[in-house]
This record gives sequence, C-alpha cells and structure tokens, in this order.
Amino acid sequence: MRSIIERVEMASSHLSLILLLSFCYLFFVLTAATTESALKTSQEDETGHHYHTLKLTSLLPSSVCDSSPAGNKRAKGSLEVVHKHGPCSTLSEDTSKLLTVEEILTHDQSRVNSIRARLAINNGNKDILGSKATIPAKSGTTIGSGNYFVTVGLGTPPKKLSLIFDTGSDLTWTQCQPCARSCYDQQDPIFTPSGSTTYTNISCGATTCSDLIPATGNTPGCSVSTCVYGIQYGDSSFSVGFLGKEKLTLTPKDVVNDFYFGCGQNNQGLFGQSAGLLGLGREKLSIISQTASKYRKVFSYCLPSRSSSTGYLTFGSSPVRNIKYTPLSTSSRGGSFYGLTLTAITVGGTKLPISPTLFKTSGIIIDSGTVITRLPPTAYSALTKAFRAQMSKYPLTKPLSILDTCYDLSKYQTVAIPKISIVWGGNTIVNIAPQGILYANGLSQVCLAFAANGDDSDIGIFGNVQQKTLAVVYDVAGGKVGFGPGGCA
Repeated sequence: MRSIIERVEMASSHLSLILLLSFCYLFFVLTAATTESALKTSQEDETGHHYHTLKLTSLLPSSVCDSSPAGNKRAKGSLEVVHKHGPCSTLSEDTSKLLTVEEILTHDQSRVNSIRARLAINNGNKDILGSKATIPAKSGTTIGSGNYFVTVGLGTPPKKLSLIFDTGSDLTWTQCQPCARSCYDQQDPIFTPSGSTTYTNISCGATTCSDLIPATGNTPGCSVSTCVYGIQYGDSSFSVGFLGKEKLTLTPKDVVNDFYFGCGQNNQGLFGQSAGLLGLGREKLSIISQTASKYRKVFSYCLPSRSSSTGYLTFGSSPVRNIKYTPLSTSSRGGSFYGLTLTAITVGGTKLPISPTLFKTSGIIIDSGTVITRLPPTAYSALTKAFRAQMSKYPLTKPLSILDTCYDLSKYQTVAIPKISIVWGGNTIVNIAPQGILYANGLSQVCLAFAANGDDSDIGIFGNVQQKTLAVVYDVAGGKVGFGPGGCA
C-alpha cells in the first residue's frame, strides 16, 4: 500500500512539474507575443493608435463665436473663459486689431524672459529690483497681456470688469478713476471707488501692505497714509496705484467680501482693452489665498481648442471627474509659480531618449499666460528629431519666429500627426490634444508648438497651447495639480 501511495505522490509531483513547465512555456509565448504586438503598435503607421488624424481647419481661427455649453463642462458658478483676440471677445479693439502670429510669439518671449528674471529675484539676485513702488522695477513680474480673460463684478453695486487671468501673477488690479496720472483705453467703464459703498483704502501700516513685496517684487510706497503698490511687467507695461479693499462678485451666488486689490492710478502698456488682471498665483494677495476659507485653495480651468470657443474658470471643486494628479514640486513651494516634475516625453508612443536628470536641472512650471511650451535644448532636440521623422512625408517650410519645425500643409485637408504625451511625476501621463501639438500661421506654415530654451539650465514652462481642452485642476492646499481629458471643446 505504501509503494502505491509513494507512486501516486511521485506521479502527482511529476504532473505538477509538467504543469509548471507548461505554464512557464505558455507565459513565455504570450509575453513574447504581447511584446511583439506592443512593438508593432509603437511603430504603427498613420492609421494606427499613436497618431491623430486632424482636420486642418480646426487649427484656423473662426469668425463666428461658438459659446454653446456643449462639451464645456462648466460647474455652477464658474466664470466663462474667453480668448481676448477671438470672436467671442467683447473687447472690440482686440478683435478689430488682431496681433500677427509673430507679434504674439514676440510678446510670449517677453513673458518668458520676465519669468526667468522673477525667479532670479526669488533665488536671491536682487540687482534687478527697484527701490520704490512709484518707480516700478524693471523686471518686476510676468508680462500682463495674457491670452484669456474672465468677467467679474467689483464694488457695490457691482461693476463688470474684464480681467486677464494669470497663474503667474498674484496681485489683482484694475484701473480706477480719477486716473491721477494715466489710464489706457479699456472696453468696460473704468471703476470708480467713490461710486461704491464698500470700497476702503488700506493704510501704510497694515500687514497687507507689506504683502505687496512678494506679490509685486517691489517695496510699497505711502501717500497720505494710504498704501501704494507698483508693478511692472516684462514688456515695460506697468500699473501703479492704491491698495484697496472691495466686494468682488464672481457670480451672483459667489461673492468675496473684503477683497484686496490694486486700484490703478497710473497704468500703461499692452493690456489690450482688458480692465486689468486677476492674479491666480500662490502668494498671500492672490485671489487663491484670499478665498482659501471659501474655496480651500482649489481652482480649475479649461482653455478651449479654438479662439472662437469658450472655456471656464472654476473656484472650488472641479466640474470634471477622472482627474489624474501630479505633485507640485517642492522647489516651487513658497513662490508664486506652480512647479511640476517632468519625467519623460513620448512621441508616437515611443519614449524620447532623455535623461530624467535633465528636467531636474532646469525645473518646469505650468503657466496660463505663456503660449508656447519651453523645453531644455537637449530635450527639444530629441522631440523635434522624433517628430520630424514621423512627419517626413509632409514638406518642411521656413521657421516661424521661435518655432523651427514648420510644414507647408496648404495642399492637404487632413493630416496624420504623431501623438505627444507628457509624463509628470507620479507617472501621471497627459496626452496633448492635437490642437496643442501644432500652431498655425495659415496652412502654409503650421509648426510644432514647442520651443527650446537658450540653455539646459533655464526654467521650462508648460504653456497654454499644450493645455487646450484639458481640465487643469490646481489643489494648492493638497500640493498637487491634476489633468483630465475633455474639459471643454
């Protein structure tokens, strides 16, 4: 009996071994097949998964405003986001005197230069700081002529004001009567503090007056015991005036009492016909910090795919689900800007051969006002090389300002372009919309919408073209930024 049991156990052992070997063989075959399939997928032609088929007309501006809420997942109480040079804009001068693409890119480079200057200040280089608020610093903060604006109410009764919104700025300001020195032309009536029952000047000795230093890069001044701010932007535009307190109406149901803002008495520059600027930065005077108890330092926006469509800016929880978050980089804490950790870039499903240490050296911020994403030259070189290789059937043409990978697509109605994905810290993969990959100056000059910095050590910037259609969620208190597809059309 014992020998039978032993033989059964031996047979069972052999059977187990055979099954194990069979499983291993099957696993090897399946893995090899999967790997081979994955390699084929990564090398698919333009009909495959790793390419966008894009109608070229979607890259061109439309003369008709499409403000339909379809595809725009706006939460109740959200502000409508409008491109200030698009047909949905109410700023008549900005729509009648459109900037050329070259002018837009020139202004964009001014903003990038100004961001670098401000970061240099934060890192201890004080040489470019001014000494008085009445004479703004030559490189105070980022350029104020951003691309998108929202309309809010200020005062009691509320007066509508169209303000550029900017994640790279902290102080919210608007032009104010009596415009003691100078006011540029704006579409909305200029705000009159004396016509509001809730306006208050801030005294020079108030703690809030001192908060102007990190918010503007300048030491505040004092005029008849009233706190005076001064801020200058990268294109030499500036605003100087009184620090005030007022009721801010975002929507009829979203009202912020005792909101600190700049009441500009001397304002000049390239602000279009906007009434000023809404600061979404991280310092104490930003609207994000001032509304922390109400909205918990959470806000989100979606920038539409075309200037003829509208997006949204929401304070509080995001209207879009399925958001994937990446941590704010520790190096960005304490400043105005929102720093992220870039780990990799893929083109057509293939990861670019870039060392992650390259991005650690430069760092990168996300910015609503910078148009074109800036990358370290080494990373940009790998990106453009891979992109050109996968776009080889389309004819190259001359560069467009800072953009050097451009195509003449005038003979095409649709094109197949490789998908580009950004991999953020925490393995958060963000797929760029096709309208965020290309930037058009007519169909005869359609360019890759990325540019190289001057040096690998220069700060990288994730610009607003690449953010198009994404729901971008800033959870400042939680130390993270999230991205979700299909935030708006």
